[in-house]
Amino acid sequence: MLLSLLQGSPNPSDRAQILITLGNTAAFTVNQDLIREFGGLHVIAGFLSDPVPEVRVQTLNALNNLSMNLRNQEQLKVYVAQVLELIEMSPVNSDLQMAALRLLTNLSVTDDHHQLLRGSITLLLSLLVVSNQVLQIQVLKVLVNLSSNPDMMDDIVQAQAPAAVVLLFDVRTSSAVLLRLLMFAGNLKAWRPSAQVAEALRRRQDGLYRVLLDESSQLQSKLIQLLSHPDGEVRAQVARVLL
Repeated sequence: MLLSLLQGSPNPSDRAQILITLGNTAAFTVNQDLIREFGGLHVIAGFLSDPVPEVRVQTLNALNNLSMNLRNQEQLKVYVAQVLELIEMSPVNSDLQMAALRLLTNLSVTDDHHQLLRGSITLLLSLLVVSNQVLQIQVLKVLVNLSSNPDMMDDIVQAQAPAAVVLLFDVRTSSAVLLRLLMFAGNLKAWRPSAQVAEALRRRQDGLYRVLLDESSQLQSKLIQLLSHPDGEVRAQVARVLL
C-alpha cells in the first residue's frame, strides 16, 4: 500500500512522509526482505531524481536502512553512481550530502562493492577539507572502509588530493575526526609499494601519495606534534601510525 501511494502521490510533502514511514519500517530485517520482494527497492530509488530536495533526502534515508541487508545491497549497488553525483552536486554540509554518505558507508562496510567507488576518492578527499565536523566524520567512515581493502590501495594513493588534507592532522581538529583520520592514515602507511611504484607515485605532485606518504610530506612532523595531544586515544593512534 505504501509503495503504491508513493508512486501515485503528486504532493512532495506526502512523498516525503511516505518515504519516512518506509524508512522506519526498513529498520527491521523482515521488512527489508518484504520491501525487496515487493520490488520496492527500485521504486524507492526512483525518487533519487525527485525535483524536491527533501524527497531526495528521505529517499536516501530509506535506502540507508534498506542497505543494511546484504541481499538488498546487490540491487542497490546500481545506484552508487547516482548517489555520488548527488554528493557532488549538493551544497556542502547539506542534509543531502549527509544522507548520501551514510548510504555509501553501509554499502562499503564489506569489500563486495568497493570497485564501484574507485572513482570517488578525489571527491571524498575534496569534501573532507571543506566540510564541517559531522560531515568529515561520515566522509572518513567511507575512506576507512575503502582503505581497509588492499585491492583499493592503488586507486586511493593515486587519487588527486588537496594539499590541505595533511593540515587536518592538527590539535585543533576535533578528536572524533582525528581518530578516524589516523585510522585512514594507518591503513595507508601499512601499504608497501615497490621502489618503482613509489617513484612513479612521487612524480604526481597532487596525488595522495605525495600529500601523505612521501618523504617530503608534512605528515611525519604533524604526527610527532600530536604525540602531546590531550586525548589519550588520539595519542595511542598516533603511536600506532608512527610505528
